[in-house]
Amino acid sequence: MSLRPMGLPPVPEQTVRVARAAFPQESLAIRVRDRLGEVFTDEPFAEAFGVRGAPGLSPGMLSLVTVLQFAENLTDRQAAAMAIRAIDWKYALGLELTDTGFDHSVLPRFRARLVGNGMERVVFDRLLEHCVDAGLVAAGGKQRTDSTHVVSAVRDLNRLELAGESVRAALEALSAAAPDWLARAVDVPEFAHRYGPRVDSWKLPGSKVKRDQLSQVYGQDALRLCRAVWSPDAPAWLREIGAVDIMRQVLVQTYTVRTSSRGKEVVSKREADEDGVPPGHLRLASPYDPDARWSAKGDDLFWLGYKVHLTESCDNTPPEAEAEAEAEAEAEARGLPKLITDVTTTLSTVPDVKATAPIQQQLADRGLPPAEHYLDSGYPSAELIEAARSRGTVMVTPVLLDRSAQAKSHTGYDKSAFRIDWKARQVRCPQGNTSTGWHPVRQRERDAIVVEFAKTDCQACPVRPECTSARRGNRMLTLYPEHLHTALAAARTEQKTKTWKDKYALRAGVEGTINQALDITGIRRARYRGLPKVRLQHAFSATAINVVRLDAHWTEHPLDRSRTSNLTRLSYRLTA
Repeated sequence: MSLRPMGLPPVPEQTVRVARAAFPQESLAIRVRDRLGEVFTDEPFAEAFGVRGAPGLSPGMLSLVTVLQFAENLTDRQAAAMAIRAIDWKYALGLELTDTGFDHSVLPRFRARLVGNGMERVVFDRLLEHCVDAGLVAAGGKQRTDSTHVVSAVRDLNRLELAGESVRAALEALSAAAPDWLARAVDVPEFAHRYGPRVDSWKLPGSKVKRDQLSQVYGQDALRLCRAVWSPDAPAWLREIGAVDIMRQVLVQTYTVRTSSRGKEVVSKREADEDGVPPGHLRLASPYDPDARWSAKGDDLFWLGYKVHLTESCDNTPPEAEAEAEAEAEAEARGLPKLITDVTTTLSTVPDVKATAPIQQQLADRGLPPAEHYLDSGYPSAELIEAARSRGTVMVTPVLLDRSAQAKSHTGYDKSAFRIDWKARQVRCPQGNTSTGWHPVRQRERDAIVVEFAKTDCQACPVRPECTSARRGNRMLTLYPEHLHTALAAARTEQKTKTWKDKYALRAGVEGTINQALDITGIRRARYRGLPKVRLQHAFSATAINVVRLDAHWTEHPLDRSRTSNLTRLSYRLTA
């Protein structure tokens, strides 16, 4: 398939007349074409297409179809049908009224090409560039970030189902890729009887003994198949099949192979206490989505999938500039729309604090570093707060309080009760004793200082129970380096004031953005499998949300959808 960059074709005259007559108040698709048509060009996608072969559909047009698809939460078939029967979509795409459109299979192939060439965020970035040029968003303002869970597009499997389904997926892939080799390597009728239908709990044995026996059979079959694939006589390319490699990983993570006292090989399921199991961020959960991970938040939320972080502007004050026309002056008087400035998708097991630096770096690379960045308590650390401040960004976020036993009891001596002399490298306790040890160390890849008091001082201290219960008998403190310790202490002091709490209330608005993304694009449920494709989904979801918000800004309509309650409509308007 080749590409001849053209961009969106001009709208045919007949399509213009009919669309204007059918939509006297216009529609989202019509306004997007009129105001944002220059965003959807072909040039940014040139590297993903060749210069030889039959010309394909315009990637600029397909990207516009995808944005409209997400804005209306449509399936591929529905989006392809809209390009045929919806007059406003024909106007947006520049099609004749008699145009027969395209097959729905074009859209997944287009997405696969974007993912394969690392172009998941091209449309999102181009729309943001347009908004920057239009003065709708700028660097140095206020932005806020929050995350939410994303449920994967595969079914939940327990360990027994995962073991059996991984063998089944590998057999399906080998049956299609190397049927003759598979027929020689295994007993196909036996395996077809066991792995023909999908492995399902409703069809598995009810008793624990029989389920344990079946689990052992799954492990033996996986081991037999792995040995066949990795034998010297097998084609080397078989080992590169994704489903085969996943089966091998599931085998290693789920089973152990031992030799009994009689010399017999025994395959048995791993027990967490005896054999150990992989950590959550490495443990596979499905043979059909190797990136999906089990995760938990609090005591009530457990999910298999991913996590998405949304960052939006939240400064409604327009930049100081004289309007060239009365209409622009009126638009500025209404304030600027809140636009999503970054979307980051990670594995579900990645903590929020690990996403802070990448998000701020992406904002800086896009030329949109905020002056104030509002986040919840999961995002900051002393190092991140200080690093952001050095770049001109103030992180408005509650830092975690001292979680030591002394601080929790509210009766003991926490770190704030000790006086630190950084120059003398000594610490004085509330009873006047001076530390005897000052040890710079590395803990969890961070610089730290361990301070130790003498056992003779601590054991004779009358308030020792309020200070330490350590068996070693003396108090020890772990401190950040001076600049980080000072910054952290100042942040903890500031966040207790009413002024800071009133200021931090601005962060709560991002919850409405997540709710809007859920209502419009279904962002909490993955449409596709694999982290790269889920990232593409979220990039287009964020683009669709920005388009909807821009449309609300243009038309002065509240941010809502049809058939919503007054309360929901008010929530969307406040979010805008």
